[in-house]
Amino acid sequence: MTRSITRRTKDQLEDYSPSATGHDAPSADSGDSAGRETPRAARVPDELAGDRLDKVLAKIFPEFSRNRLQGWIEEGRVLIDGAGAKVRQPVPLGATITLVPDLLPEQLAFAPEPVPLHIVYEDETLVVVNKPAGMVVHPAAGNWSGTLLNGLLHRYGDAAAGLPRAGIVHRLDKETSGLMVVARTLQAQTDLVRQLQARTVKRRYVAFVWGTMPDEGTIDAPIGRDPRERKRMAVVKTASGKPARTHFRTINRTTWHGQPVSAIHCDLETGRTHQIRVHCAHIQHPLLGDPVYGHARGKRSVRPLPNDFARQALHAWRLGLIHPATGKEVHWRADVPEDIAMLAAELGFGQDEGVEFDRDEGFAEVYEMGEGEEGDWDDEDYEDDEA
Repeated sequence: MTRSITRRTKDQLEDYSPSATGHDAPSADSGDSAGRETPRAARVPDELAGDRLDKVLAKIFPEFSRNRLQGWIEEGRVLIDGAGAKVRQPVPLGATITLVPDLLPEQLAFAPEPVPLHIVYEDETLVVVNKPAGMVVHPAAGNWSGTLLNGLLHRYGDAAAGLPRAGIVHRLDKETSGLMVVARTLQAQTDLVRQLQARTVKRRYVAFVWGTMPDEGTIDAPIGRDPRERKRMAVVKTASGKPARTHFRTINRTTWHGQPVSAIHCDLETGRTHQIRVHCAHIQHPLLGDPVYGHARGKRSVRPLPNDFARQALHAWRLGLIHPATGKEVHWRADVPEDIAMLAAELGFGQDEGVEFDRDEGFAEVYEMGEGEEGDWDDEDYEDDEA
């Protein structure tokens, strides 16, 4: 794996938070009785003068996602010296930026909780977690507790609390199980985000889909919000769609009550919200058990799935990256959980040749990806996932 990441040293990692720039950040209880937060203000450091507003905001207020900050700019909630501003507007020298969020940010209400975590690997730089199905990565409406973030805050205390999103750099949907990497230092978090953006992080998933999939291939189709149902993602051909590429190999095939089923490996080149689920549904091979995308063009199951399997059949099985501290390539694997193993057995996989989850051909290979761009990794609020 060839690395195209320039790692920043500790001295280069500047703190542009309001407290570091001479302004006090409000506490978690600083909002008014209606749940609104007191506006924040910060003077722009000289070294950021002339940069685009959205990039300056991301450095001054790292606790908020870039998409959320851009949304607040467009809604008029960000002011430069008291006047409205635009996303790409250069910030003048000596300017004061005022941020007026609507609702109290969830980040300020996060609390540590003794959430059990399955730790696959841990050192002073990063931790690799095997997330179970049913666990939400980040607090959001309807899931304010019991999340991975709450568990990280409990396990690592102030160290995690001092990092944006407690060190989380990517996400999995609530009902997708498997591997996630979490940073334990700001330098590691910066490095891991850059690796994701540069497409050098290797992520392989095991999935079960309806239909007879080809032996291998690449799904290259842009993904964006479904214009007819904004809570869903979809393949879109308009400018709102972001490039998305999923590489797949078929492991085995079987039938379930007369319907063909394929077991596949999926490797992500980009990291779009619900990417694997949307892409598979787009080519008329939706994931088994997917409650959102599993009903594409008559693919709804005529019978319940074995063992009342009630989630998308998707597991983040392999993870590979460059260790931020050592510069060496490292890989981890998380065996499929019991519910997916039982599903495979009941579907008829494993009776002859087996599902062969251990086939690792090509995991470390580099696809013809070219140089990644900042937009190749979705930095949305943690209400969705990348798979």
